[in-house]
Amino acid sequence: MLAAERRDHLLGLLAREGKIVAKNVATDLGISEDSVRRDLRDLAAEGLCQRVYGGALPVSPAIADYAARQSVTPDGKRKVAAVAAALVRPGGALILDGGTTALAVAHTLPPDLSCTVITHSPTIAAALLDHPQAEVFLLGGRLFKHSAVTCGAAAVEAAQNVSADLCLLGVTGVHPQAGLTTGDAEEAAMKRALAARAADTYILASSEKIGTASRFRVLPWEDISGLITDADPCHPVLNQLTAHGVEILAAG
Repeated sequence: MLAAERRDHLLGLLAREGKIVAKNVATDLGISEDSVRRDLRDLAAEGLCQRVYGGALPVSPAIADYAARQSVTPDGKRKVAAVAAALVRPGGALILDGGTTALAVAHTLPPDLSCTVITHSPTIAAALLDHPQAEVFLLGGRLFKHSAVTCGAAAVEAAQNVSADLCLLGVTGVHPQAGLTTGDAEEAAMKRALAARAADTYILASSEKIGTASRFRVLPWEDISGLITDADPCHPVLNQLTAHGVEILAAG
């Protein structure tokens, strides 16, 4: 089989099954695992898959920069935001992560809601300027411009001095095996620090993130209270998560 044919086969397999197991592909095609791994390295270099131990997974489209992500599934993000905003109780304290879905949550919160919002996102803080009853705490640190959030040691330390009833956290990938992932190590650490300071943590995941993976794991499934998504409730990934005890809040 020619290299171009192997490439098409791998991309087709990824689309159909949501994963590539290098050992199985090598056996099916009668080639070496090294050949499959080389093909996967090439595909990963083009941004067409996320390599993992033993193979590859679909790459998340949410790893693009902040401006580009604003045009990705805006309707889905608004649906997720509506369900997430309904979890915020009057008088409660909310830790709101950065990102475009979290920004949609900020815009969805009732303007007269009395609450405390803790965030490391300047864009979230700015979106709440016209919410007179919302007390806003902005956590400082190094500005990670790719996602318009602060992160790093100073931001993690600041997060350790707050607490909240609820944390709404964004990720770029949701996959049964890879878990909850994002594309930057420091951002993943910041997300863990935020989640650790809330009684309940819900993941914001519009449909394009379901079944995909990024490089760095954020949290294990047992550390979250649930997943909010507009993906089809019959999506095979959601079925697997439900079978493992993950609560799914449908935003369809």
